[in-house]
Amino acid sequence: MEAQNAITLAKSQVSTIFADEGVVNVGLEELEYDPANGTWKVTIGFSRPWDINTPNLLNNAMNVPPLRRTYKVVTIDDTSGRFLSVSNRETQSA
Repeated sequence: MEAQNAITLAKSQVSTIFADEGVVNVGLEELEYDPANGTWKVTIGFSRPWDINTPNLLNNAMNVPPLRRTYKVVTIDDTSGRFLSVSNRETQSA
């Protein structure tokens, strides 16, 4: 499978799985092929309605972005193109 196919499948899975949560701004963040397992690990970022920071003086002073993002790692089998899993991608807080 080509990388672009894995990306398209991962975005589609995230959009479908989290559809009832109103996800927006779905986009590719990272892509990794694991030849030992024959899988693609595709990190997809998106935002949900509760990720919106309310503008206030403290947020502005701390340069808090108005929209936080959630990151999920979607694992796809390279041979079959089958969706295998979705998991959290932990990030470091600044």
